[in-house]
Amino acid sequence: MKKHRKKTHHRKIAVAVGALAAVAVPTAAMACLDTQDAGRARPAAARLEIPSDPAAAPLPEQAPVPAAAPAQPVAEAPAPAAPAAEEPAARPADPVVEAAPPVRPRQPRPEPVEASAAPAAPAAPQAAGALPEAQAKVLELVNQARAAAGCPALTVNEKLTKAAQDHSADMAAHRNMSHTGSDGSDAGQRITRAGYQWRTYGENVAYGYSSPEQVMEGWMNSPGHRRNILDCSYKEIGIGLAQPGQYWTQDFGATR
Repeated sequence: MKKHRKKTHHRKIAVAVGALAAVAVPTAAMACLDTQDAGRARPAAARLEIPSDPAAAPLPEQAPVPAAAPAQPVAEAPAPAAPAAEEPAARPADPVVEAAPPVRPRQPRPEPVEASAAPAAPAAPQAAGALPEAQAKVLELVNQARAAAGCPALTVNEKLTKAAQDHSADMAAHRNMSHTGSDGSDAGQRITRAGYQWRTYGENVAYGYSSPEQVMEGWMNSPGHRRNILDCSYKEIGIGLAQPGQYWTQDFGATR
C-alpha cells in the first residue's frame, strides 16, 4: 500500500507572518488532500513561508480545503509491489492523495544562548554517503529533479534528518500516516524541537512504497509534493524511513 502527504511552512518574522499549506500527491506530505481509503495508500504535503520583509508582506489568505470523505480516493499513484498490512484494519494496495487544510505554525521562540569566548563552528552538512542506502537514493533523485528545474542541490542536515526519522518511526509505531505526530506535534514543532532554527520549511510523507524510485515517482506526480521538492528557497533536507509499512518522511528547510 502506498500513501503520501506534503506540508510546507514559512516562519513568522517580526510583526508579519506568512503561512501557506499546499496539497500534494506523494505517499505522505502536508499540503495534500487527506483522504484515507480502505484500499489505497496516500500522499500528503504541507508548506509554510515567512516573508523577508514582515512589514511589507501581509499574511496570505488561502481558502480552506474541504474535508475529504475517509473512503473516497482522490488520485492514484503507482501500485505497490506487494500489499502491506493495513493500519488498524486493512491496508490499501494503491497510493491515494490526501489533502490537509492550510496550517499556520507558530513562530518558535529561540532559547537564549550563553555567549562564549570562542563559539563552536557550525557542523558541516552531512554527506549523502553517510545516509542509509534508501535515503541516499532519495536525496540523489531529489537533487536530479531540482537540477532539471534550475534549483540548487539540497544538502543533508542532521537536525532535519533526526526530525524526519523520528516522525517516520512514530508513524510506523502507530500505523498512521499524518503530518500530526502521536503527541499532537506538527512538522514545525518537530524540527524546532530537533534544534533547527528555520526561516521556512516543508514536509512530505508517504507509506507503502517499497523503493526510493517508487516513492519519488508518487511525490513528483503530486503538484503539492512536487512543489516542495522543487522549491528553490529550500537549502537543506532530512529524510526518514521506518518499518513496518515503509513510512517515508522528507523535511525541507532553510535557516534564519
